[in-house]
Amino acid sequence: MQFGLNETMGQYSELFMLLAAGTYTVAFIAFAWDLAKSSKALRAIDLKAAQAEDPARVPVGARAGARSESHLPGPAGRAERPSSSASPSAGNGAGGAITADGDMKYAAGTRAPARVAVALTVLGALIHGAGVLTRALGAGRVPWGNMYEFLTTGAFVAAAVFLLVLIRRDLRFLGTFVVGLVIVMLVAASVAYWTPVGHLVPALQSYWLIIHVSIAVLSSALFTLTFAMSALQLVQARRLKTVAAGGTDRLGFMRLVPSALSLENLSYRINAIAFIGWTFTLMFGAIWAEKAWGRFWGWDTKEVWTFVIWVVYAGYLHARATRGWTGTRAAWLSIVGYLCVVFNFTIVNQFFNGLHSYSGL
Repeated sequence: MQFGLNETMGQYSELFMLLAAGTYTVAFIAFAWDLAKSSKALRAIDLKAAQAEDPARVPVGARAGARSESHLPGPAGRAERPSSSASPSAGNGAGGAITADGDMKYAAGTRAPARVAVALTVLGALIHGAGVLTRALGAGRVPWGNMYEFLTTGAFVAAAVFLLVLIRRDLRFLGTFVVGLVIVMLVAASVAYWTPVGHLVPALQSYWLIIHVSIAVLSSALFTLTFAMSALQLVQARRLKTVAAGGTDRLGFMRLVPSALSLENLSYRINAIAFIGWTFTLMFGAIWAEKAWGRFWGWDTKEVWTFVIWVVYAGYLHARATRGWTGTRAAWLSIVGYLCVVFNFTIVNQFFNGLHSYSGL
């Protein structure tokens, strides 16, 4: 009877995960729609500004397009975008700012597609949380005993962290990328790493599982945010360099994204917090290893790669703080660190035998 109940809760969990993935997909489309719509509005503003300076240089069709965008909210129909990069030198042209500035704070304006996207992400996170909870109830334990559970829980924490940060900072421009990563994680969990509800191996039956893995999941979620920000930083830096050289701006949606420096600064602060969490992950993992296997460190593949991740992010923080590694070099270090996290979770768990082979596959 108990087994039947556990199996039923596991089925409910899978249903919730499927519904969450569908909801996130609609939210992803809404975030993309927001970027496309706002980018079009920004182009219309620039055409209006160019027409005011020299009407002869603006095509007739472009003038009509600019007039069609005059209904946008905000002063004089101005589009919503970061004020920190509103200057021509930043590649954003003219126009007022009624959204996030360089500090990524909210302004008075509203963007209907972005608001809908955030609401859908909240709904998806609630459904996703129900899936994680029913998996825990079905398993009778915390739901991160194998790769499927770690991935689904990690995706939920990534979405939750993104929504929590949105309370203080306008990071809606990250929505397409973060929600996209969450969808990829859920699909990968269901397709490649699905594991039925089951009991833990003896080595995992410890309260250290809750302490060690929960901090690792939270740190990984923060690293996911900074990965998206670092990738956008590289794109923004390349775009602004092209525009400054007189090239054509082919990435209009990036005009809604703050400057590369603003992205770098916030990414650095979040990485610093995540690094502290990863340090505790490493420490608590060593303590757990001593209690489970009688030694703090044994050069197991998983232990080595956890330390490698710590070294990469330590190098990133040190290089940026003391060696002047800013800009693209700092962004690439952050990206390399996240790729190490992904490698540690996927390749190491699947293809390397060791004491940490708990993939469940």
